[in-house]
Amino acid sequence: MSNVVIVGTQWGDEGKGKIVDLFSDKFDIVARYQGGHNAGHTVTVQGKKYILHLIPSGIVHPGKVCVIGNGVVVDPAALLYEIETLKGLEISVEARLFISNRAHMIMPYHRAMEAGEETARADRALGTTARGIGPCYEDKMGRRGIRMGDIFNEELLAAKIRENVKLKNSLLKEIYGREPLDAEATLLEYRFLCERIKPFIVDTAEYLNREIKRGKRILFEGAQGTLLDVDHGTYPYVTASNATAGGACTGTGVGPTSIHGVVGIAKAYTTRVGAGPFPTELNDSIGEQIRVKGVEFGASTGRPRRCGWFDAVVVRYSSLINNVDTLVITKLDVLDGLEEIRICTGYAIDGKRLEGFPTDIETLERCRPIYESHPGWMEDTSSVNKYSTLPQTARRYLERLSHLIEADISIISTGPERTETIMPEEDSKLSKLL
Repeated sequence: MSNVVIVGTQWGDEGKGKIVDLFSDKFDIVARYQGGHNAGHTVTVQGKKYILHLIPSGIVHPGKVCVIGNGVVVDPAALLYEIETLKGLEISVEARLFISNRAHMIMPYHRAMEAGEETARADRALGTTARGIGPCYEDKMGRRGIRMGDIFNEELLAAKIRENVKLKNSLLKEIYGREPLDAEATLLEYRFLCERIKPFIVDTAEYLNREIKRGKRILFEGAQGTLLDVDHGTYPYVTASNATAGGACTGTGVGPTSIHGVVGIAKAYTTRVGAGPFPTELNDSIGEQIRVKGVEFGASTGRPRRCGWFDAVVVRYSSLINNVDTLVITKLDVLDGLEEIRICTGYAIDGKRLEGFPTDIETLERCRPIYESHPGWMEDTSSVNKYSTLPQTARRYLERLSHLIEADISIISTGPERTETIMPEEDSKLSKLL
């Protein structure tokens, strides 16, 4: 019985939500292992769109259990809003959603600190969502965080909130010149919010490991993508957690020997949000065409995404870091109608080709992409669900991507609906995992 990790191989927004939705029927539990409500996963079912930020995409499948692991940081208000939204869509979460008692809570002072720090950075701003995710992880590592399990001890919760607000207020006032926060108002607000969340909180590490022993199958879902991983991404323009496959273990408490495969997700082109180097970025009409046709605007923030050609250096590096078994290519249809399609096969600095992906940001900023050109297919591939009916030039493009990134491609998405998908052959690596 296989347990599988779904991981983004670019800068996030690769379409993981749809793929998790497709796979959910094959699994009993979907577990989210990192990130916060800055990540949005969009699922479209029979024309109805669901945008999920914290709760795993599997929740739209009746009978499936969803877990928010200890590696996730949770804004209680955002979580409750999502729960109520799902209820309004007649999707029940009772007895189907469990939240780790070790997951850390995002507090109002986290949002204030992030906004102050981003303003202070001025032209060096990272382009964060200012939702408090990074500062919450900072407090976690600084051993002053507030965990979901703390809400069952009112005295402990009150002491932690008062102590943290005192510390943050001194920083907000002296360093960022911002108004202080009211500890008692924060305490009152969070007592109310947490009372409604209590029924969902359990020891999810114990739960997941027990269910694995019972023969249940788990699909591990991450947020963001490999190049935003705090250790392996384009630091410092990264998220504050481990978005790579390894984060599934630390973010849920399930050991590596209980995970049997990794499925990487990549768009047929490349996007990223926020600041940071992006070698294949297109600041022209083609980039805008891709953005509009691909609806490249953040599901959580609405921010326009930066768009560019497929970067094989990035995805090859991600495949290595995550030990990807097989790859899913999404949004192939967005490239329909382009006369020429380029692929970045390598980087060069001062005319010299580099080996591998640069470690430091200064080197990456100096890199120039080495392109090879491919003819576009100039045909409509949206809704195509058989590989044999794809235009020959589209098939050649996909075969070249597979060769460059040294991984087979099992699934191709040609639209947002479940039916707009080319599924793998029966003897593919993915079929064996599923």
